[in-house]
Amino acid sequence: MVPTKAARDANSVAVVINAGARRAALPDLAVEKLQKAGLPISSVHHVRQGSELPGTLKRVVAGGHDMVVVGGGDGTVSFAAGQLAGTGTVLGILPLGTANDLARTLEIPGGLDAACTALADGKVVDIDLGRANGWPFLNVASVGLSVGVTERLSPRLKRYLGPMAYGVAAVRAYSRHKPFRARLEFPDGDHGTLELPDVLQVAVGNGRHYGGGNAVSPTAGIDDHILDVYAIPGAPLREHVRIARLLKDGSFVERDGVYHLTTRHVRLVTQPSLPVNLDGEIATATPTDFTIERNAVHVVVPRASNAAVLDG
Repeated sequence: MVPTKAARDANSVAVVINAGARRAALPDLAVEKLQKAGLPISSVHHVRQGSELPGTLKRVVAGGHDMVVVGGGDGTVSFAAGQLAGTGTVLGILPLGTANDLARTLEIPGGLDAACTALADGKVVDIDLGRANGWPFLNVASVGLSVGVTERLSPRLKRYLGPMAYGVAAVRAYSRHKPFRARLEFPDGDHGTLELPDVLQVAVGNGRHYGGGNAVSPTAGIDDHILDVYAIPGAPLREHVRIARLLKDGSFVERDGVYHLTTRHVRLVTQPSLPVNLDGEIATATPTDFTIERNAVHVVVPRASNAAVLDG
């Protein structure tokens, strides 16, 4: 299937909404707004719990739609992207989660009305897809502190604090964090093996934003065909506070002691084995092979967005 160059070129659009997402209280309203914006919606699916998502997406993909609009948080959208990758079906995004970092990367507006308009009037571009032991991610995969943050991001905390919940959860997670050993191997031979005896966090970025607006690095992009890898070592609290102040623009990777590399394939081994956070969802564990699929997903972005181009 050849991707459409504009969202309005679609002949058949399916809508999949995660009813458990923070801002998905009115899924019927979202569908109504999409229809009014001019999208030819032919089927609507409300996912009540995470276990329903794989089967729902499988049926939707088999339906042969030109576009699948997914409403939910980053974890829901990333999983959907993994199902759509390589099919030629275009992905549309309704940012209904807490952080909506993918929408921020792609310059998709957060308001429901504006997001629906951007979908109807938008253009189709290519973005890369990251894989961690085969599991898909669009923003960032990480091990260490971020897993503790995810574990402390209760639905209640996200509901009352929104994106600010990430900061509260980070403070709580930091107080309980235990350092770990990590080894970064590069099967393609573009870097030598790194042995890291005391680590706070290792992250592998495909996109630019994660964690409620933080940047992976100053140069990270979701269509640059490379993974940005960083490792923050154990250090006194004052140094971690300095690093935290630089998370928004990604310039923390330039501080002494912070490791930052780019690659297409990296293998992470830790002692002990640790869970891996993929766009806010715990999906696999170390050892983990991280790879990138170039131009794997066709996605709708606003006409004025410069986040990516269609070059696949």
